[in-house]
Amino acid sequence: MILQSVIPLLLAILLVLPVLGAAVWMLVRALRREDAGGGVTIWILRVALVLACGVLLLRPGIPHGQVRTLASATDIVLAVDTTASMVAEDGPGGRPRLDEVRADVRDLVAAYPGARFALITFDANPVLRLPLTTDSAALVSAVDVLQPEVTRQSKGSSIGIAHTLLAQTLQNAQKASPDRARLVFYLGDGEQTVSTDPESFSDARKFVSGGGVLGYGTTQGGRMRETTGSLDGEGGYIRYQGEDALSRLDEKNLRAIAEQLGVRYTHRSAPLTAAERKVVFPPAPSSTAAYRENDPLSQPTDLSGFVALAIVALLCIELGRAAALIVRMRGLAVREKGGAA
Repeated sequence: MILQSVIPLLLAILLVLPVLGAAVWMLVRALRREDAGGGVTIWILRVALVLACGVLLLRPGIPHGQVRTLASATDIVLAVDTTASMVAEDGPGGRPRLDEVRADVRDLVAAYPGARFALITFDANPVLRLPLTTDSAALVSAVDVLQPEVTRQSKGSSIGIAHTLLAQTLQNAQKASPDRARLVFYLGDGEQTVSTDPESFSDARKFVSGGGVLGYGTTQGGRMRETTGSLDGEGGYIRYQGEDALSRLDEKNLRAIAEQLGVRYTHRSAPLTAAERKVVFPPAPSSTAAYRENDPLSQPTDLSGFVALAIVALLCIELGRAAALIVRMRGLAVREKGGAA
């Protein structure tokens, strides 16, 4: 049995002990009465309720026996385009490009178990959304809630604006763990919407062990809904010179980024079969992956759910007793009123 206290242990004791003392005192008083009857039972249940709440604060768990986990000495940095063009509806079945990105990120996580992941997003500015972490669920959650920039605030963007932040992230990872492999995946449509040339990712290449550039969209283009940033969700389609504006895939730019990083380019929005939808990610270097026995970082079996169920059952008993007392008191009041009449 191990404890993963929700709050500091001393604070849990200070919160529970006074209430437990009061409940025990009332139980002792009930035991001393000759006509205690159900009073003893109810105070026993209340003592149990207080104890259960205290145990829940301590969050008990059972450690696993033999645990074998995959430990991968691989760092993976994702650079995801969140410009307005990523909601263009030219994916398979008219899906927005960002939906395809989310699906590919899930496949990527599954392809590299045990790796550390970092997430960079870019539109008008690059942002490190998630520093390197082994919590792949956090990465998937972060990508699931990604929204493109608000349309009315968009002033154009460069597909290479994240080059400095990407190089810094990789360099910091190398300094912290020089023996780890570093993979980079760039996910975007390659559409340059500012008049300047895209910045180069060449500075990051010396830190890259592999990865890929994944392109989304079509050369025919797709319509884009306005992103309002409000709770109302999306607006109408973006208009330009009286017609629906179209965003088009620029594979030339994406191939250039792949060449700068020294990785392969793959188009992801073509009509693909279910089998082809699975991205063939490059394997992590074999020297960076190994199985770890009895991993101390593995999660124990949490028993909090069972304790919570016990608390719910005890509270239901209390509520049932309270309801019965209310009904009884109302019955007495009605009889007294009738007798007085």
